[in-house]
Order: sequence, then structure tokens, then C-alpha cells
Amino acid sequence: MVISASAPRNFGNPLQLVLGIGSFIVCFAAVSTVAATLPILTESLHLSDAQVGIAVAMPILLGSIGRIPFGVLADRYGVRPVLLGILAFAIIPMLLMPFVHSFAQLVLLAPFLGVPLGVFSVGVSWISAWYPRHRQGTALGILGFGNIGNSFALFGAPLVAASFGLAWAYWGCAMLLGAWFLVILLLARNAHAPRKPDRLVESFRPLATSACWRLGLYYFLTFGGLLAMTGYMPSLLTSVFHLSQNDAGFRAAGFVVLATVMRPLGGYLADRVSAELVLMIVFPLTAILALLLSSHAIVVFSIGALGIAMAIGLGNGAVFKLVPHYFPKTVGSATGLIGAAGAIGGFFPPIVLGCIHKASGSFTLGFVLLSLFSLLCMTVCISGDTGNHLHGKAAAFP
Repeated sequence: MVISASAPRNFGNPLQLVLGIGSFIVCFAAVSTVAATLPILTESLHLSDAQVGIAVAMPILLGSIGRIPFGVLADRYGVRPVLLGILAFAIIPMLLMPFVHSFAQLVLLAPFLGVPLGVFSVGVSWISAWYPRHRQGTALGILGFGNIGNSFALFGAPLVAASFGLAWAYWGCAMLLGAWFLVILLLARNAHAPRKPDRLVESFRPLATSACWRLGLYYFLTFGGLLAMTGYMPSLLTSVFHLSQNDAGFRAAGFVVLATVMRPLGGYLADRVSAELVLMIVFPLTAILALLLSSHAIVVFSIGALGIAMAIGLGNGAVFKLVPHYFPKTVGSATGLIGAAGAIGGFFPPIVLGCIHKASGSFTLGFVLLSLFSLLCMTVCISGDTGNHLHGKAAAFP
């Protein structure tokens, strides 16, 4: 049964926003738990660089695809039942992870670990409906603070594994998912009754617009970069700089925290100035900083990594200021596609980096490609419909 609420939206609903943040934290922590424990799995399963990349990327693949139907379902039937389904399903692979004893078993189970990523399209649809347009950028930016769940997993999962055994890193996450399921069951509400289009095809109309694909391209970089760096950084730091697993996890967690803290600021600036202007700063800055990641000096690498964390965090907040503005009636569907693009952006880089490192012994070419892709996003933003806002013109989004 869909529960609705008629509370005024002039000032939003702090409780629902807190629940949304909590849902993000729990779900993203679940996805990142495997990445956080991957150095341990690499040793026990004797994984190659390419296999590590695949293990990082596979959960993101199903999660990226799942964001589209989850967003459509949230638009049609309400957020609460869809979110409860995601949480319930996410528990299953976590319970099974301790029984993985080969790379083949890991590949078989890994895609299902990405299901919690579907919380993103559901969450944006949920929270944007509770806030007026002039506050949506800030609210969605704050919602994105839930990305800190990645950091909790990167830092906490190895500690739990070291103290209680690897199995409890996964079982503890399953228990957390179950507890949050009960919280959502009791407290989550929709801002209004879900809109049910006459035909299912209407829910997919945003997918045929140029605006949706442009925003998806931007999110491919900003959120995909966050996922890719979160998933691969522990392995990269241990491989290139020979850091301990705990030190690598701590540094990767710091990357996520900084990107997460910057996301609300990106949404706030998008509300106060312009989302497009924020993106036009983010893209060239990322292009420059990406080149620093190829350095074998830990200080230079750290400057590049932390700078990129700040940039893509700002970009995350700015992109989703635009979604409810252009797709007010199908936020979930549009968010599903754009969020899927972002998740796919986290799928390919780990595989590419693993293959490049295996072939050349260096990650440099991968970071050059990241720089070039950032410049591509800047070019699209300038020349496309979103760029019209930079010149004071009305964008002609379909």
C-alpha cells in the first residue's frame, strides 16, 4: 500500500530528507563493502589486475541498469515499496559473500551486490517531491551526502574483517540493511500520491530527450568517477605506492568524504548562481587534475585525487539541480537514466585501468583518457542546450 502525505512543501520535510540520506548511506555502504575487502579477496582468491577490475565493476553494472526500472517504478507506484524491495533484495548477496571461494563464484554473485545502487533514482524522486524548485538543488545536494556510506565501508569493513573475520564484514552489512528496512517501513512517506501515466511508455519519455542524455554524460564523469575511484583506489594505492591495506582504505575513505562534503555545496551554488556555470568550472579543473594522478610521487597523486574529489563533488550537486527542473513529472525515470549513466561511468574505468596496467605496467594512459573525457563534457556543455544558459538564453529541452 502506498502511503502519501500532504505536508506543505514550502520548506520541505527534514525527516524524509534524513531518511533519504540514511538510505543512501546504508545502500552505498553495502555496494562498497566488496571494494573495501577486495585487497583481502585478491590475496585469498589470487586475483590478477584484470580480475580485480572486473570484480569492482560487476556490482556497478547491474546497479546501473537497475536504476532505470527502479526510477520508473518509483514514479508509478511510489517510493516506499520500491525502496523496501531494494533493501530486502540487497540482504541476500551479502549473506552469501562469505561462501565465495573462487573468482567464478565472485563474478556470479557480484552483479547482485549492485542492486542497492538503485536507491539513487528512487531517492531523487522521493526528496525532490518534498521541496520547492528554488530549494531542490540544495536538498538534493544534501541528499547526496549519503555517499559517505562508501567511506564508512572503505574504512570500517577492513577493520571488522581484521577483528572478527571477513564473513562478519558482509553479515554485519546484511544486519544493517535489515534494520534500515524496518526504519523505512515505519517512517518513510511520499510527498503526494504517485502519478500513474496512462501508458507505461510515458514513463520512458525522458529517455528520448537530448537533455536527459546530456545530463547523463555529465554524470558519467562526476558520479562515475567517484564510483570508479572508490572501487579501484585501495588496489591502486597498494599496487603503486605499496601502502598497507588499512592505509589505502583510509585514504580512499578520505577521497569519498571530501567528494561527499562538496556535493551539498554544488547543489547550493546551483540554486544561487547557475548549475551550468558550476559544471563549466568542474570539467576543465578535472581535466587538469586527472593528469596529476599519473605521478608516482604520493604527494602529487594526493593533490590530484583530492582536487578531483572536490570537483566531481561539486559537479554531482549541480547535475541533479537540473533534473527536477526539466523533468518535474518524471523525476524518477529521468534520474534512472542519468543515474545509470553515472553508474556505468563507474563500471568501465576499473576494467580499463586494470587492462592498461597489465599491458603497459602503468596507469598513465587511463588518467589521460579521464582528462580527455572531461574536456569532452566541457565541449558538450558549451555547445549543447545546457550551454545556452551561460549566455542567458532559454534552453529548448524537449
